[in-house]
Amino acid sequence: MVERSPAPAATRTKEGPGALRTALSLLWADKLACAAVIFLVIVTLCAIFGPMFLEEITSKPNLRGRNAPPFDLSKGWMFILGGDQLGRPLLARIIVAAQNTMVVAAGAVVASMIIGSALGLIAGYSRGRAGQIIPRLADVIMSFPSLLLAVIVLYMLEPAVGNLVIVLAITRIPIYLRTTRAEVLEIRERMFVQAARVMGASTKRIVFRHILPVVLPTLTTIATLDFAFVMLAESSLSFLGIGIQPPEITWGLMVSQGRPYLTSAWWLCFWPGLAIILTTLSLNLLSNWLRVVLDPQQRWRLEMGGKKNA
Repeated sequence: MVERSPAPAATRTKEGPGALRTALSLLWADKLACAAVIFLVIVTLCAIFGPMFLEEITSKPNLRGRNAPPFDLSKGWMFILGGDQLGRPLLARIIVAAQNTMVVAAGAVVASMIIGSALGLIAGYSRGRAGQIIPRLADVIMSFPSLLLAVIVLYMLEPAVGNLVIVLAITRIPIYLRTTRAEVLEIRERMFVQAARVMGASTKRIVFRHILPVVLPTLTTIATLDFAFVMLAESSLSFLGIGIQPPEITWGLMVSQGRPYLTSAWWLCFWPGLAIILTTLSLNLLSNWLRVVLDPQQRWRLEMGGKKNA
């Protein structure tokens, strides 16, 4: 007897690295998106590990370094971006503040995406009352300006990280709900869904096994872009003084605290504001790259660009 080698298993082991290699080549073909990913990885690492090493430095006042100008290394390399009104190094504070900024934005986006997508799947696939009532919920939330709604709620609640995440998540739910519902209304009439229904597949299996994977790329692209919007909203609320309060810090709060010193110490606002701008820009570039990669009609342009570079 001739023994056969486990070809399917070998094939499966090659698919993972091959897919990763393809994604990296497509990312390398778009240089702006590649730079954006590198910057976002650096910001994420700062948010994760920064407070472990620098939190003590950011809480110790040093009146000798009060409003120290940038690029003056006489007080140490941590003062390369200057010092704040209490002599604390701006570089360390920006790195530590990245954690709260990213936690609020990521928490709000993930929560709104999960809740909005779940409601959108129910509203899109259901042919009963749920399909009519749930969209009205999105209309009610969207009838209020998102930032105004957040301001009203945070005036009544304590301005903590958890409350900020909840408020911002509620204001973003309609985006995912309406997008998911519109996608499901079109997908549920396709042949593969009709075939699964005829073969006796349950509603749960059809929704989560057949429809959700088709909708997920669109939701991922929207979430990447929405992350930038939520981060700007959190910065706006902190700037207005109703977001996270001291001694906690965020980039928006740092801009707010440096506003009285614009004429004498512009760097107090400039560096945290630049961090907000670069992070938002990187997220927009990454969202545009995901939109192209997940669209087969446009993906070939990146593939051709990667072959030319190779």
